[in-house]
Amino acid sequence: MDWTRAIDGYCERLGPQYWAEPINAVTNAGFVLVALFLWPRVRGVDRVLVVILGVIGIGSYLFHTHGQVWSALADVAPIGAFVLVYIFVANRDYWGMRTGWALGATVLFFPYAALMVPVFEWLGLGSSSAYAPVALMIAGYAVALRRRLPEVARGLGIGAALLALSITFRALDEPLCGMIPFGTHFLWHLLNAAMLGWMICVHARHALAGRGVGR
Repeated sequence: MDWTRAIDGYCERLGPQYWAEPINAVTNAGFVLVALFLWPRVRGVDRVLVVILGVIGIGSYLFHTHGQVWSALADVAPIGAFVLVYIFVANRDYWGMRTGWALGATVLFFPYAALMVPVFEWLGLGSSSAYAPVALMIAGYAVALRRRLPEVARGLGIGAALLALSITFRALDEPLCGMIPFGTHFLWHLLNAAMLGWMICVHARHALAGRGVGR
């Protein structure tokens, strides 16, 4: 594999230069700022999620400045890590699964995604199809938890809606390129920073409630 092969997948990029995507690059600061804001306010596994959130911003910044295969991996790997850790946390803490069962249920995400990504590709989401199954899963958890944990369910529902909106802007980046020269991908960054931070807050509030804090 040629790890330095150039990748040009966004409306804003018009060449191989480092600052060919200034807006897409700079808006990744949103992830880091949200992570810095949340760090002193959360504990335990939520701090792991906060660290991954910050790394997402760094990885995406590298991708939108270097635009090469290696930086694409630096972009998507932390996102995948966040998804898997959050699924595990949700299985363990929202559903009350033991650690082994929570891990096993988390692994099921892989066949689920393998089945759903082609469906969203068929619906015309293109490269954004890789993220749509996550929004659908969050919505599914929200519905399933509505009686067991209504506050968590509402929080997850908001998270699913935010992710769906951010995916929409990601998918519209190329189609709207003729009208918006700098594209809409930067809104994917800003909305995702808010959405991932929100998802951490949903779990942090649930963890605090479980310890009787604020009751």
